[in-house]
Amino acid sequence: MRVPGLIVAAHKSGAGKTTVTLALLAALRRRGLAVQAAKVGPDYIDPAFHQAATGRPSVNLDSWAMPHTLLDGLVKDAAQAADALVVEGVMGLFDGIGHEPGRTGATADLAARFHLPVVLVIDVSGQSQSAAALLRGFATHDPRVRIAGVILNRVGSERHRRLVASAIEGLQIPILGVLPREESIALPERHLGLVQAGEHGDLDARLASLADLATRHIDLDAILSLAMPPYVPAASPKSALPLPGMRIALAQDAAFTFVYPHLVQGWRAQGAEVVRFSPLADEGPDSSCDACWLPGGYPELHAGALAAASNFKARLAAFAQTRPVHGECGGYMVLGEGLVDAQGTRHTMTGLLGHATSFAEPKLHLGYRQARLLAYCALGAQDSTVRGHEFHYARVIETGNDAPLAEIADGEGNALGLQGARRGHVTGMFFHAIASA
Repeated sequence: MRVPGLIVAAHKSGAGKTTVTLALLAALRRRGLAVQAAKVGPDYIDPAFHQAATGRPSVNLDSWAMPHTLLDGLVKDAAQAADALVVEGVMGLFDGIGHEPGRTGATADLAARFHLPVVLVIDVSGQSQSAAALLRGFATHDPRVRIAGVILNRVGSERHRRLVASAIEGLQIPILGVLPREESIALPERHLGLVQAGEHGDLDARLASLADLATRHIDLDAILSLAMPPYVPAASPKSALPLPGMRIALAQDAAFTFVYPHLVQGWRAQGAEVVRFSPLADEGPDSSCDACWLPGGYPELHAGALAAASNFKARLAAFAQTRPVHGECGGYMVLGEGLVDAQGTRHTMTGLLGHATSFAEPKLHLGYRQARLLAYCALGAQDSTVRGHEFHYARVIETGNDAPLAEIADGEGNALGLQGARRGHVTGMFFHAIASA
């Protein structure tokens, strides 16, 4: 079954597309629809909110990091077994990187490739008729991208709405919703974006309020009528990464919250079993597994508990003597000798690699990355290239003496030097792997 789909995009970051997306997801679910959500780009926090709103895992779709065959397979899977597909965009609709057609990471790449209609969210605060000029530009910028409708966000008054609506009327692009300025619906943020979905004790109430907001201010029937089944080119699906093992121990708890859903889905599609364990509960990887994956998260918030998790440390060390252990971002930090939290307190980590990291003087590291692997590891073979993303404020304060894991370049191919570490069966780096190039 191919379900109708659409993309919720915006003219810039901060225009309210996440709020609008969550409101739509919650309102459509309230109607009894099975809604499948997806997120454009490498963001891993928004999909957790999507899942809370829909009751179904969300999926990342990234035209820069993912080969077309993988994208096609993910969209095909997302467009089955649901009643509607809602894709949340990233930044502004046409914002991306590089010049390879269709592989810029922009939301527009997906709209064009899969023929999905775009609902554009415009923050009209501080303007009125000028919103029509902005919308005209977005509607005509790329003939492959169809703006099917617009939602006006942060409208200050009825007079404000009339001025904007009268100017847009001549464009023959329907206004599908008008949202008032309501700062109370904003979600709190932390240094890596929104506070994670699992940390909101009142998340159900917040989602109910957003569903109410959509029901009052958005024409849900009109939006559903504009949605179209995605066009998926015929292609053989491709796994994102090589299979690290047939039984994969995966750390999962409040300190290790982030692993891309498509990676786990791909492992399972290749016949692997994923066995979860909690380092915060002082659990180690199951001894029957043949690979261990420590994903990203917020270990700095739980550094004391991780330092005291003696059983976790001992079992991980024993596992690493004979089988591969890979850590990315937060997992990489835990594999090191020490972690300095934001208050300047140093905590002893597993010591399976020789580096130490710190949040005491945070510095943003952000952007797409290309990694050429210098040795075989859980990410792939020596000299293979993996595309991914880096997003963290931690920094390395002690490099240790381990061999580097990869040569890193940014999304445009500019060399960034060596990154990560490898020692025996243990590997790790800040880089979040998305797919083999």
